[in-house]
Amino acid sequence: MANQGAKKRKEENTRHMKNLLRLIIACNVIYLLVRVGIFHSTFKWGHWAGLILTSLAYIIPYQQLDRMSKPAYAENGELLDGGFDMSTGGVCGYLHDVIYVTCFVQLTSIISEKFWYIYLVIPAFATYQAWGFLKGFLPQGSEGAEEDEKSRKKREKMEKKASRGKFVKTRTR
Repeated sequence: MANQGAKKRKEENTRHMKNLLRLIIACNVIYLLVRVGIFHSTFKWGHWAGLILTSLAYIIPYQQLDRMSKPAYAENGELLDGGFDMSTGGVCGYLHDVIYVTCFVQLTSIISEKFWYIYLVIPAFATYQAWGFLKGFLPQGSEGAEEDEKSRKKREKMEKKASRGKFVKTRTR
């Protein structure tokens, strides 16, 4: 019964990675069958470039998720850790989002090439997240700012109140 949680996580991660791989293969097969098979007359060099781009957008996050899901074993072969929990957010969630956006873009680009613009969501969101992170390191600008009369009086009143000692009434018998 020891390490039951690690064994369960290992099984969940294995099942999750297999399902993710099935999704990626299904999207690629559908794209190739429809785009190359049915619409072969309109399949140009740009579509090959798009296929290579989506393949890279699948491979890189999938490999990272695969490394995260690997279990850790002791030297004697005992399971120590079942791998990273794939249902958490953060980097793991972002990698899943890249795979899902790639699936959507690849399949909808069969209908119209304008769906490739949806790929701009990924770098736009990365820029938004990076700006929020970097903004924490930038000075806020309120340190040397002039304060108005009302806020100055309020601050002085609060300082005065804080400097007074607190008296506690007690009842004597």
